[in-house]
Amino acid sequence: MASFDIVSRVDLQEVDNAVNMTKKVILTRYDFRGSKTEIDLDKKDKKLRVVTEDDMKMRAVQEMLLENMVRRKIDPKALDAKEAQPTAHGMIQKEIAIREGVDADTARAVVKLVKGLNLKVQAAIQDQQVRISGKQIDDLQAVMQAVRAANIGIPLQFINMTR
Repeated sequence: MASFDIVSRVDLQEVDNAVNMTKKVILTRYDFRGSKTEIDLDKKDKKLRVVTEDDMKMRAVQEMLLENMVRRKIDPKALDAKEAQPTAHGMIQKEIAIREGVDADTARAVVKLVKGLNLKVQAAIQDQQVRISGKQIDDLQAVMQAVRAANIGIPLQFINMTR
């Protein structure tokens, strides 16, 4: 019986590389010269923290960060940005969470989508992934195409394809 898993994973090393590239760009840009702008990645909590002086610089940092993440093949849907908060000394801070794993609601939506295809496959929720199994490889590939075409809201990957 063939099967594969649907997961949502983010390579934190690539996120770290994108953050480092963004820091380098900030150091070279004229509009950031003399400003106090920081961007930090907390790998343990999977959060990015951006601190800068004003909203214009915050938007510019976010655009640079997203651009570098797309270059590194990290889907922007994996980021969950909070509202910017004022801090001491007239600065503003924004936290951006990195989402990993398929949450229960998304997993149920994927299972519902798969069952609605009327193919001879089974879908099972296992922790933070969804396992799809069936006899025909063509059916599994049809499920992959349907899940890619659906607007799920988080980046999904297909792993552990077995025959």
